[in-house]
Amino acid sequence: MKFEMVMPKMGESITEGTILKWLKKVGDTVEKDEIILEISTDKVDSEIPTPVPGTIVELLSAEGDTIEVGLPIAIIETEAAGVAAPPAEKKEEESVADIKRSAEPPAAPAVKSTAPKSTGDRFYSPVVMNIAAENGVSMEELETITGSGINGRVTKKDILAYLKTRGTAPARQPAILSFKAGEVEVIPLDNMRRKIAEHMIHSKQTSAHVSLYTEVDMHNIFRIRQRNKTVFKKQQGFNLTYMPFIVEATVKALKEYPLLNAQMNEDNILLKHFYNIGIAVAVKNGLIVPNIFNAEEKSLVGLARAIHDLAVRARDKKLQPDELANGTFSISNFGVYGTTIGFPIINQPQVAILGVGAVKKRPLVIDDAIAIRPVMYLALTIDHRIIDGAMGSQFLECVRDFLEQYDPEMDI
Repeated sequence: MKFEMVMPKMGESITEGTILKWLKKVGDTVEKDEIILEISTDKVDSEIPTPVPGTIVELLSAEGDTIEVGLPIAIIETEAAGVAAPPAEKKEEESVADIKRSAEPPAAPAVKSTAPKSTGDRFYSPVVMNIAAENGVSMEELETITGSGINGRVTKKDILAYLKTRGTAPARQPAILSFKAGEVEVIPLDNMRRKIAEHMIHSKQTSAHVSLYTEVDMHNIFRIRQRNKTVFKKQQGFNLTYMPFIVEATVKALKEYPLLNAQMNEDNILLKHFYNIGIAVAVKNGLIVPNIFNAEEKSLVGLARAIHDLAVRARDKKLQPDELANGTFSISNFGVYGTTIGFPIINQPQVAILGVGAVKKRPLVIDDAIAIRPVMYLALTIDHRIIDGAMGSQFLECVRDFLEQYDPEMDI
């Protein structure tokens, strides 16, 4: 029998996904749970397995298409009689932990398109066709819209932008650029880079960014790492870094200055009494910020495990979209690449972000004497709409104090 594989639900706040790459083609045989394609949402890229074994007989959507959750993307011929789509999970009552992890509304139900099919060579995704049908856009009018997708396909963003100016301006025409052969290499923006660009511009337009920085003497933590690194690596299977100390100190400081763990919602400030700390992770062609949920409940070793786990799964495309949602404060560790200092952009809808520079040996004046110490610069970017410079400075110095007060003789 034929099994209809649909765009999977990737999280409560995810309503659509963009097909990045089909890893199988028509005629290929697949096993149950074998990776069949890669998709991208506005939060994360993921590898998607097939829910049933069989042979692929049709791919209903092409690479670059954006498809609503629940709409079909492939047809699989399976020998097993009576194979049906996996049952929907029952929604349990929200607990306090659920509220902490997800405060966003559930995904909108899929709507099947009633728009006419294109009679030309141009392909339109079901999402685009649905929007066209709902807004009375004829096929002739749809053909005039310039597409920014792969091979010039019209994306959801393209048709929504067109509808905003419909009737007041002609469809956008591509710019004509002239270069000599070999002078310029054209690299189309992939979905992740496009989303990063949108989020960064949105953040700058939303928050009044102000940045501060301070230097931290990391001598005590350096000694802790030196004393414990061999045993820690043997027990945990990965290296002990500075990051768990930084996260622990940050959470302690957030408890002292709770406004930095807040969110602005129209005329209200939402003060959060839980600490979901986002850790920026560099991945191929971009940057994502998965969260350590309820970081205040974890020990130093627990934080180290969580940071390592998020980094590994982010680079292996194993994160779930919900792990990138509902963070309360973020940390960007650009120092891992040797950068001394930088001023990161706030991760909306948060109101502050901490930037971590590289730990490098520098001369410091200690008790009127010059000493060589491992020093790290911390940079804090705040939303000046609700956080003043005085509070931002006090918070930053509080993080510094916690980091410098670690007992150098402590065991982990």
